[in-house]
Amino acid sequence: MKRFFPVMLICLSLLLGACVSKNTFEQKVNEADQLSQDVAQLENDVATLQQEKKQQQDDMSKLNARLVEVLQQNSKLQRSLLAASAEQERKEGDISRHQQRINMLQDQLNDMQQTNDNLLATIEELQQQVEKERIAKEARLAKVKNTYDQLVGALEEEIERGELTISNLEGKLSVNMLNKILFDSGKAEVKPEGKKVLSSLGGVLNQFPDKALRIEGHTDNVQISSRLIEKFPSNWELSTARATNIVHYLQDQGGVPGERLATCGYSEYQPVADNETPEGRAENRRTEIVLVPFESGVGFKVEE
Repeated sequence: MKRFFPVMLICLSLLLGACVSKNTFEQKVNEADQLSQDVAQLENDVATLQQEKKQQQDDMSKLNARLVEVLQQNSKLQRSLLAASAEQERKEGDISRHQQRINMLQDQLNDMQQTNDNLLATIEELQQQVEKERIAKEARLAKVKNTYDQLVGALEEEIERGELTISNLEGKLSVNMLNKILFDSGKAEVKPEGKKVLSSLGGVLNQFPDKALRIEGHTDNVQISSRLIEKFPSNWELSTARATNIVHYLQDQGGVPGERLATCGYSEYQPVADNETPEGRAENRRTEIVLVPFESGVGFKVEE
């Protein structure tokens, strides 16, 4: 079932091949590949968690070995105590000195016992901590996957139309939209068809009140033309203006509370494709809505 959804998309594209253009077919295949990569990433996350669990088990084995060593030292000390007591009593018959020797060894024995108790308590505490971390990590992975599945299900039509994609990279969920859907070339005002997509998106994102939305604007490396340079001196201003306008729309029309929104522009400096080709530049001209942890009354939380 892990690869059912991408395979279904490919089959649907093949069945409709007679009715759609080659570009649409390729787009569907790319989307299917992207979803397959997302599933593979989740599997990698599970493998990483299992590796961490194994490392923790190795650490526990080392602590147990240390405990055995201490207990052996304890046993040796006890034998020394008995041997010393017998030898002292036999040679000197001095009850007082014999008792002092016993007391000294007893103190050492008590110290060793305390060390044993502390080590056992440390082992138990580490075991509890490891278990809590394991449960927390599994819960985070499950929650991210559940949110991803819900987003894909809720935005299935928009995904099929090629209006957006959803990615999950190392537990970071983001909704990715190409700027050709949202903006005309060199402009920051959201197009009518872009507003329709954002309206649908806002309704879905409001279903996740524990997530804040960081809207990130990106451009290609083509410099601003002379006719636009007065309004947008560089791609910094253009990417930031586009992200800001999306924030305004999500708040004013999509009903997303302002405290859950943030905006930033990355200009041309975080490309996802080669800027040397038209296709690569088109991919780099994009807007990403990144879902990050949020708590009402606290605000954005630091991501682990």
